[in-house]
Amino acid sequence: MDTKKLRQKILDLAIRGKLVPQDPNDEPASVLLERIRAEKEQLIKEGKIKRSKKPAATDKSHYENVPFEIPENWCWTTLENICSKIGSGSTPKGGIYSTEGILFFRSQNVYNNGVVLEDIKYISEEVHQSMIGTEVLSNDLLLNITGGSLGRCAIVPYNIDRGNVSQHVCIIRPIIVKAEYLHLFILSLFFTRTMKITGSGREGLPKYNLENMLLPLPPLSEQARIVDEVAKWNKIIDEIEDDKLELESHVKQIKSKILDLAISGKLVPQDP
Repeated sequence: MDTKKLRQKILDLAIRGKLVPQDPNDEPASVLLERIRAEKEQLIKEGKIKRSKKPAATDKSHYENVPFEIPENWCWTTLENICSKIGSGSTPKGGIYSTEGILFFRSQNVYNNGVVLEDIKYISEEVHQSMIGTEVLSNDLLLNITGGSLGRCAIVPYNIDRGNVSQHVCIIRPIIVKAEYLHLFILSLFFTRTMKITGSGREGLPKYNLENMLLPLPPLSEQARIVDEVAKWNKIIDEIEDDKLELESHVKQIKSKILDLAISGKLVPQDP
């Protein structure tokens, strides 16, 4: 069994609205999108985020030439429309790090199953304040946007209240939308295949291309059901992979034992 393909199939069903049953009582995604817009406007009014200089896309544009059909209570939108922040960081001037202080995430700290704090770097409070525009908060998504690890993505856990990032990592901060659903979407083959990567040497995913990526948006309640269902299936697949590894270990031991018996003259009867 190819468990990697199985995981991807589950993600594909999830983002197409085919993994869990539809509930007619769910608030439609179109209403959710209006709530997101209202909250975004409030953040702009409070000066917490800036208004995009690009012309606003119309709802109609979201439904023209869509990649695939989705349930009626879902809607197509873009990553920019459902996020308060999409942007990468920078390297501290002079590449100076501290022995303690604010966590500084680089691409080697970002993996699909979570952030890895081994080999984590730190920056001082002063340096962090000079880079406050790229402050990382809990529940943000960190996405590697350059190099060989491009596409790896992790959710910042709740026990990490703040940090900062290098220029190779992009912060994605959803509004209302569940970070766990967005994480599943980013891990899907659809996201991988629609990334518009630029560069011939060190490839990268530009901010503009990321902002304009199409996203199939389910109702908020269904997002929660999808996340739970994917977690359930991943647990089953983990058990299959563990059993597979154990079986492979036993097979290896048996083969070794057979070879040992063979070269010891104990595998077949002796013929006088």
